Amino acid sequence: MSWKASLAPLAERNFAWYFSSRLVNTLGAMMANIALTFAVLDIDGRAIAIGQVLAAHTVPMILLLLWGGVISDRFPRAVVLQVSNVLSALSQGTIAFLVLTDRAELWMIIVLSAVHGAVSAMSMPAMAGLVPQLVPRESLQQANALLSLTRNGLTVLGPSLGAFIVVTSGPGWALAVDALTWAVAAVLLAPVRIPPRPARAEASSTWADLREGWTFFRSVTWLWVVVLGFGGLNMIHNGALLTLGPVVAEDTIGRQAWGFVLSAEAAGLLVMAVVLLRFRLERPLLWGMASIATMALPMLMLGVEPVVVALVAAAFVGGMGIEVFSMGWALAMQENIDDDMLSRAYSYDMLGSFVAMPVGQLAWGPLGLAFGNERVLVASGIAYVAICALVLCSRAVRDLPRAPTTPAPSVTTATP
Repeated sequence: MSWKASLAPLAERNFAWYFSSRLVNTLGAMMANIALTFAVLDIDGRAIAIGQVLAAHTVPMILLLLWGGVISDRFPRAVVLQVSNVLSALSQGTIAFLVLTDRAELWMIIVLSAVHGAVSAMSMPAMAGLVPQLVPRESLQQANALLSLTRNGLTVLGPSLGAFIVVTSGPGWALAVDALTWAVAAVLLAPVRIPPRPARAEASSTWADLREGWTFFRSVTWLWVVVLGFGGLNMIHNGALLTLGPVVAEDTIGRQAWGFVLSAEAAGLLVMAVVLLRFRLERPLLWGMASIATMALPMLMLGVEPVVVALVAAAFVGGMGIEVFSMGWALAMQENIDDDMLSRAYSYDMLGSFVAMPVGQLAWGPLGLAFGNERVLVASGIAYVAICALVLCSRAVRDLPRAPTTPAPSVTTATP
């Protein structure tokens, strides 16, 4: 595929405006993560305070995800995103104002973070479901690759820029910039024009929509099997690599080398996003699940014998595997689920994938103390590969093909 064809989605007016909006608010969000951490530390220097603020964002987000999916399937998704961007600008702007004026107290940050988490529950299913409405079906892979390329690049740039603003001007100004990016993102969505969906034959309640979404979710084999598997994979990833990983790294390869490992993972994401701009991904879930199993490599190497060069290489390969799965999952969802169900399907996906993450964050530390960090890391790597293999035992996952490149009705029945 030529580079011109790879960049074709940017020629679509709606996608170009959406892409610009995502670019701006992703940059702000990446800066805000580090800014909020230091703002909290300035107010209350305890690590537990940071945990409380992070939990205040995560808990309402998880609890309200299904409701967010219903909202995003009922109303125009671009409008849902605009409203959520404005609300995010207000919540982040209020935090920035409180920090800049030295009026911020921990409970205020917790409350406003909870508001932002609730807004995220509304925006995430809308964001995930909007892309198929912006580009032709044959351009979905390139559109997702462009969004991923931007997101991964800003994952590297955003925290560094945020840290620079924190050091030179203070965390309040970095949070103010984040609030501004949310407002700009809302404005950039204004030119997006999507034909209205056909009116529903009859009105339904929120609970009826949730039940309909659940019935659909459990009827599509590849969907619930992968989500169930990722409940375990995300738990292990958060527990092993993000909780035990830094502890083992500090005692072996050192903090700087651990930074190299994390950067290598980000580099793998970037490189694979470029590759997927050019080459069509067939059998999206087969290749996706097989590829993401490579994330077990850093866990195993940390547990057996941490060597910097080998860990960096393993993290790079693992990053590429994550990107292959991310693309495969986006294509599976966007090509095989009807538009009027897509956001609800994504909300059940997100709920199932996120709900066990706190278990990993809380349980792996005590497990490491009880059995030894290295043993737990090795066991985690083995379990990670085993879960991927179990998911691939499902023929519905292995055999799911790409949809035809010509427009065709989406599948809304259970995969055989």
